Amino acid sequence: MNALKPLAKPLAVVTGASSGIGLELARHFADHGFDLVVCAENRALGAAAEDLRHRGADVRQVRADLATYDGVEQLCLAVTATGRPVEAAVLNAGVSTRGLFLEADLADTARVIDLNIASTVHLARRLLPGMVDIGAGRLLITSSVAALVPGPYQAVYNASKAFLLSFAEALRDELRDTGVTVTALLPGLTDTDFFRRAGLEDTLLGSDPHKDSPVQVAAQGYAALMRGAGRVLAGSLRSRAGGVAARLLPHALTVPAYRRRARPLMAGGPPPGSGHPRGVPGLEERVRGS
Repeated sequence: MNALKPLAKPLAVVTGASSGIGLELARHFADHGFDLVVCAENRALGAAAEDLRHRGADVRQVRADLATYDGVEQLCLAVTATGRPVEAAVLNAGVSTRGLFLEADLADTARVIDLNIASTVHLARRLLPGMVDIGAGRLLITSSVAALVPGPYQAVYNASKAFLLSFAEALRDELRDTGVTVTALLPGLTDTDFFRRAGLEDTLLGSDPHKDSPVQVAAQGYAALMRGAGRVLAGSLRSRAGGVAARLLPHALTVPAYRRRARPLMAGGPPPGSGHPRGVPGLEERVRGS
């Protein structure tokens, strides 16, 4: 880890900062005069940190697995070690799995909950007291338009994003008189490595050629955070219109539509990288035939 220089600059914390929306948000902070503590689990974090330094930020990089309690504490200790108040935080780390709930490996499913939900709650509980103490701060929680629709073939992922939206809006109300704002970011389909890592490339969601740019999503998210907005549907006009429709239309319409887009285009085989057998033999075929 690189020690931060004692400059009178605001400090921001960004998780999931090695690529995609997280990296683009970190770039916005660097370009607007913030120093950074950035966290991700993969090696790409090093290159991301160098990019941010070239933009004028002092950067402390923390490689940690936030799906574990100890990984979250590792990040919190690194933030504390700066000796500086956190003026903004982006809780962006997240993961998904693919396929039917009963066919997913339980450990993979639990990791979605641990990273998307548990680490966000843990970090918010660690970071928010310091913001409240100084009477100022901005917290951005990355949810998704998936929060607005129950998601067959992504049942736990969509539920985790619904949790994050509810959590962010509840925190915003609890902190309304403290000087601390909480913003929920709801991107649509975004052109990041998310779909490959989740094994979703053989779905209509993953293969959609009209995904939004993470640059655009991050710009809208950063602007919403800085103005203290409660939530922002981010991305193209098409994506934002889809988000509005997802919020207004009944689940009787939106759930079947989501099922068609999230269902793997070819049945058979375990989720990529799982190394585990399917949970219920023939279940996918039975669902397809229903």
